[in-house]
Amino acid sequence: MTDLDQLKADLLAAIDAATGVDALEAVRVHALGKQGALTGLLKTLGGMSPEERQESGPRIHGLREAVTEAIAARKAALEGAALEAKLASETLDMTLPVDGVAAGTVHPISQVMDELAEIFADMGFAVATGPEIEDDWHNFTALNIPEMHPARAMHDTFYLAGAHERPMVLRTHTSPVQIRTMTSQQPPIRIIAPGRVYRSDSDATHTPMFHQIEGLVIDKGITLGHLKWTLETFLKAYFERDDIVLRLRPSYFPFTEPSAEVDVGFTWINGKRVIGGSGDAEGGGWMEVLGSGMVHRRVIEACGLDPDEWQGFAFGTGVDRLAMLKYGMDDLRAFFDGDLRWLKHYGFAALDVPTLSGGVGA
Repeated sequence: MTDLDQLKADLLAAIDAATGVDALEAVRVHALGKQGALTGLLKTLGGMSPEERQESGPRIHGLREAVTEAIAARKAALEGAALEAKLASETLDMTLPVDGVAAGTVHPISQVMDELAEIFADMGFAVATGPEIEDDWHNFTALNIPEMHPARAMHDTFYLAGAHERPMVLRTHTSPVQIRTMTSQQPPIRIIAPGRVYRSDSDATHTPMFHQIEGLVIDKGITLGHLKWTLETFLKAYFERDDIVLRLRPSYFPFTEPSAEVDVGFTWINGKRVIGGSGDAEGGGWMEVLGSGMVHRRVIEACGLDPDEWQGFAFGTGVDRLAMLKYGMDDLRAFFDGDLRWLKHYGFAALDVPTLSGGVGA
């Protein structure tokens, strides 16, 4: 065995015998460092004759490559073994509870908005929106509310100061969205219009800003029967009861004719009003929850449609009121107080938002 063969055998044996990364590094320095054995051999190539260099050069370079590869392989094996040992000694019990983190809740208004959008989507209604600052034509005139109507009085409506082409108001209802929809698209139309509205009123059941949702259907051959079915289907899905009984009372709204207030029956259970059943039953009563009616001819004409060809119905209700009835809240002002205790009590988990497809009252 030549000296190179013996050196190769010794170095490979030392590499295999290395029991740790530090020991392996010592072998590498001994072989390939500045003063290493292989480094010294490589330096001797410069003093050899061409014939000697041609014979010894490939053998020395081959030895260097073999040692380098062996060191790399041994290092990978040692590091892998160290990782396996660490994983075996350091275990994590995944059954332990994690530290609690602060979580927000979905406001009841947002919750009910989601429920209503889901219910009406199942009936083919799209969601339409509009500006909260409106001109008086969209908010009043196009809805058949004349200039001397009480709704235009300062005690009921917030008017914006300043010079405008038309008087500007904070919208008093979401009905202007109906006008904007009818003037921007051709029938048939089937929309709901949820959003914030503003009226100069404040007590336990009224606030200057509240939430409203209105519905509009414009098509051919629409009757009060379609309106009643829509409202029954909506209220049964929302309150999650099949025994919802409606009572339609003749009323007056400028933008519908005929118009009807919609009452639902309820009963008193443990001192609480529970929606469901006939209001004429013993221990029961009636509560108004909606305003509705057939869209007035003048409103249809104001939007550039022919009332002899197109008919429709509209309805509206307060989202805040629906939330109070379903979830047992008794003071509307608490909705806007920002009290975290109230939100923790009545709020909904952010990742558990009930919808019609996922359980409305889950």
